[in-house]
Amino acid sequence: MQMSLSRSLIIGVLALVLLSGCSALRFGYNQAPELVYWWLDGYVDVDEEQSPRLREAIREWFGWHRQTQLPDYAQWLAKLQPQLAERMTPAQVCRLQDELRSRLDAAFDRAVPAMAGFARTLGPEQIAHLQRRQAKNNADYRRNFLQEDADERRSAALKRIADRAETLYGPLEEAQRERIARLLETSPFDPQAWLAERRLRQQAVVQLLQAVSANGMSPEVAQVEIRRAYADVFRSPREPYRRYQERLARYNCMFAAEVHNATTAEQRRRAMARVRAWEEDLRALAEGAPSPVGGRGPG
Repeated sequence: MQMSLSRSLIIGVLALVLLSGCSALRFGYNQAPELVYWWLDGYVDVDEEQSPRLREAIREWFGWHRQTQLPDYAQWLAKLQPQLAERMTPAQVCRLQDELRSRLDAAFDRAVPAMAGFARTLGPEQIAHLQRRQAKNNADYRRNFLQEDADERRSAALKRIADRAETLYGPLEEAQRERIARLLETSPFDPQAWLAERRLRQQAVVQLLQAVSANGMSPEVAQVEIRRAYADVFRSPREPYRRYQERLARYNCMFAAEVHNATTAEQRRRAMARVRAWEEDLRALAEGAPSPVGGRGPG
């Protein structure tokens, strides 16, 4: 199971938990084990021998996640609500990001043994299938982030950011959108550099999977390598890109604080109410029984 794939899975779960509407959150989380299975199948074309163990690993992970992590997320959201009523500093935003990162780390770490075990079963054709999926994802990325027309690229970036802000605060005013557009003009984000780093990570993942599956790497060593690849996502082993990551992280904290501080009192009340509803949903989900993973369909 590739590292960027696994990381995307955990991030997807957290995004589902923290950024969904109430009814969608409950339905989506209860269906997530099945959805995750088919998502992974789309990357590596899971075979019939692998399927039962993979389904059981997904079921076990979500059982653990529901019982131990969802209550923690709910508590974190409860602490977040009063902060949303006030102005925020970039340092506060960075602390919130660090708190989310620690939860991401815990969720990922729990999945590592299953990842290592599954990776050892992958065959050459499945790794080739993964490479084709990586190429498709990169093409999608170029289409979404590297439009040739500069105005189109700026418009797409503004829409992405505004949509995310409206998920929390509700509809933005025109002046707020203009403020976001001005902030984006100073962004250090470099989509070309991101794509180049992404490709290097993908190559490293393929090489790791080949080593794990073909060379009989022990589960213990495989887990070490998986954790190292995960850490490299957040702190690149390439110094120029690492410096860029640090600069972008500082900017993002400033950007989020500026966007929040430009919201109205009513928008902040909306944000608090939305977060409170998410908190209540998480507590309800944590008390419920996990949904079973269904049988394998065509594929």
